[in-house]
Amino acid sequence: MNLKSVLTLAAAISTAALLPSCSNLSSRSGSLAAYHAYDRPTQQPKNPNNVSVKVSLSRQRVYVMEGSTVLLAMPVSVGAAGSATPAGSFTIFNKEQKKRANTHGYAYNGSMVRKTMLSSKPAGWNFKGTPMPFWCEFKPNYGFHTGWVKHEPCTHGCIRMHENLSPKFYRLVKLGTPVNIAYSQPQDATCGNIPLPPDAGPLPDYDGSMYTGDGYFSQHNQTKLD
Repeated sequence: MNLKSVLTLAAAISTAALLPSCSNLSSRSGSLAAYHAYDRPTQQPKNPNNVSVKVSLSRQRVYVMEGSTVLLAMPVSVGAAGSATPAGSFTIFNKEQKKRANTHGYAYNGSMVRKTMLSSKPAGWNFKGTPMPFWCEFKPNYGFHTGWVKHEPCTHGCIRMHENLSPKFYRLVKLGTPVNIAYSQPQDATCGNIPLPPDAGPLPDYDGSMYTGDGYFSQHNQTKLD
């Protein structure tokens, strides 16, 4: 895709992001640049104590609510078959902006970086856990965090958010915010057809140094809430 095409697609996605949060728009596909350009409009709550989160597993959607008002509607990636995201009612009990996983991540030795489980780390190599920025934990070892958002369930049970939306989500919720996770949510009918980011599956991954250093923690759009 040439530069002109990338800029045109990015502009189209940016325009779509300015529409109301429940706009019924189709999915778009494109390049890594278009994926980075993806965003969703977000409202400030009038009373942060009234914020709640609803997760639709079947639609892979998250709705941040204040009463009946949708503050943020966003696509996410949930647990794949065999590692399902737990359903039920929870509360956010831990927030950590620069969280790293404890069991899986990246082994590195000089310029060589290898994705691996900690238990399989080559002898003599250093190790850093997978970065999980803007971590919001709702059940022990399960949380919302930044990660590649794909169009099919693909995680180990956590809920992955787009890098431009995870900072917004992190600011909207607080310790004690209720979270309801179910097969479907009433908001699916009104907000479920929001535009999707390009499928991250076929897109090139970052260089390993992004994950072993602090680069991935800064790969976020710090746009203010509306």
